[in-house]
Amino acid sequence: MPKVAVTSPSFSKHPILRKEITELFPDVKLNNDGIRYKGDALLDYIKDQEALVLGLELITNDVLNQCPDLKIIAKYGVGLNNLDLEACKNHNVEIGWTGGVNKLSVAEMTLGYMLMISRNLYTTSNELKSGTWNKSGGFQLTGKRVGVIGVGHIGKEVIRLLKPFGCEIWVNDIIDQKEYYESVGAIEKTKEEIYCHCNIITVHTPYNDGTHHMINKENIDMMDSSTVIINSARGGIINEQDLKEALLSGKIHAAAIDAYEEEPPTDTSLIQIPNLITTPHIGGNAKEAVLAMGRSAIGHLKRYYNL
Repeated sequence: MPKVAVTSPSFSKHPILRKEITELFPDVKLNNDGIRYKGDALLDYIKDQEALVLGLELITNDVLNQCPDLKIIAKYGVGLNNLDLEACKNHNVEIGWTGGVNKLSVAEMTLGYMLMISRNLYTTSNELKSGTWNKSGGFQLTGKRVGVIGVGHIGKEVIRLLKPFGCEIWVNDIIDQKEYYESVGAIEKTKEEIYCHCNIITVHTPYNDGTHHMINKENIDMMDSSTVIINSARGGIINEQDLKEALLSGKIHAAAIDAYEEEPPTDTSLIQIPNLITTPHIGGNAKEAVLAMGRSAIGHLKRYYNL
């Protein structure tokens, strides 16, 4: 039997996923200690393995140089920014990955952010818990102009969920998708037009050199004081210092972020801002999505080994 290791703590503690992968690979190495492996500890855990079920751990060319037996990495999740894909290709390591497995989970949370912020649910709930009776009911989401930057699996799902609210949807993506935009009534715009004119801006791009600090002081200054920014994609897409300054100064109305440049975030002055919703990177973690992501990873191993 091939040597198979699971790096992800959440996969390893999931009873159904544990059972299903153990039935296929009885000697599978599970991360029962709940450790987020990195550096030398990661190498010690995976260096003699032939197959990995990989979560968020960083796989670089240096790591692959020290894992000569590795043949396949099955991705638990949809983000590939922790994988050096070129290095994997050079080392003949196959990547098992399925896009959009958790799209509904992330999109539902994004819609939840929009409703919580627009109707002032988050702020007034927190205030009431501390004894403040604030009757400010916010504004309706219905009919607002929403800018979607990154129209992949999740961006499209957000657009679908917004349909009953009658929002005007402005979109931006590096891929030409004119037929899709026409089919859903979305309007293609530049990022600058979205920054300047949208009530809510939600980002669903990958994180890479081109999207690093894509939202920063320069384009936040283009926004209206009523603007809402949402990042349920990846940490590093928003310059967190610039976002913090904009929220504290009233330059924008509110924001919601689920992913951070450093996880868990250590900047308490950021996460304690009253008009910022902060969640611990749970967008793709609805129980249905966790099971689907795990089964997707197992499925890639089954196909690779013809099981």
